[in-house]
Amino acid sequence: MSESERTRTEAPGGRAAPPAREPGARGRRFDAAVRGYLERYPRATVVALGEGLDTGFWRLDNGRLTWLTVVVPEAAAVRRMLLPDGPRRRTVACPAGGHGWLDAVHEPRNGVVVTAPGVLMRLSPAAVRALLAACAERFPGGALVFDALPRLTAALARRAAAAPGGGRRPAPVRWGLDRADLPRLAGTHPGIAAVREVGPVPAPGAAAWGLPSWLGQRAPVLRALTPLVCEVRFAGARSPRRASSAVR
Repeated sequence: MSESERTRTEAPGGRAAPPAREPGARGRRFDAAVRGYLERYPRATVVALGEGLDTGFWRLDNGRLTWLTVVVPEAAAVRRMLLPDGPRRRTVACPAGGHGWLDAVHEPRNGVVVTAPGVLMRLSPAAVRALLAACAERFPGGALVFDALPRLTAALARRAAAAPGGGRRPAPVRWGLDRADLPRLAGTHPGIAAVREVGPVPAPGAAAWGLPSWLGQRAPVLRALTPLVCEVRFAGARSPRRASSAVR
């Protein structure tokens, strides 16, 4: 049995690997962007910020990639216990919005694609700029895939989070991004080559996007309120761009 086949069927220690859960609509967009990058850089490192116990490695493994899961230390301990590290898969104990994980990428020349679901929207605009700049400078030719809420939706989310009520609440939404801002986002650092929105991806066996995705694409008012998934592509080492101020 090859290493790729063993990785897909076994966890370290000979235990059965966890099932690769089928992602939802947002997750399918992330997976599509990562697969596209891996087609160009099959030996790339995939950095999954804030992944928790997700099983993206088993969905996307091509037998050649390296996978880094970046989670806070207490979550890292749980993940290592339930999903122990393997030859091409490691858990890094570090806040997803920080920069401490950058040094854990050992072979950036092979390509790097960073996924950050739910991460950037909970950072300050200054922290978003800093993270984009750090990735652009450390990973030329790499990519970062993230999701964001339009500014109005982000404001509504903050208002709802501030409303009285019990129970544990997620970190507040601090940064919003409108679709019209994508060209300006591309100008925040000279190392950013392009920014694009990742379109809807049908579920396996589905003939169409489904009603919510269809309405979001066809109705301008609804589309202006719906979350977006974006891919930032970083310029190669010899093709910098001129920066402008964009992330507010």
